[in-house]
Amino acid sequence: MKRNFSKAIKAVKSGKDVILTKRSKPIAVIKPSERGIAVDTVMRRLEAEAVQRRGPKSGKPMPVWRSPVRIKGKPIVNTISEERDER
Repeated sequence: MKRNFSKAIKAVKSGKDVILTKRSKPIAVIKPSERGIAVDTVMRRLEAEAVQRRGPKSGKPMPVWRSPVRIKGKPIVNTISEERDER
């Protein structure tokens, strides 16, 4: 699905059902939304079922990291390489 996600979305937009499988067994179906159903109604139902939650209502973007945290000592890449070499 990761590689074919855009194809799946295009298929759903064109009115087709998309069946998601795991190891050749169907696990879910993505269907086009029914005409006439308000998006807000669907969102409230999904929230009530704890399937999803909405983002902040402020509309503010997520904070941008200013700069990486600097720590003393050798780079973590070196530590990881050393630990791998010990195995």
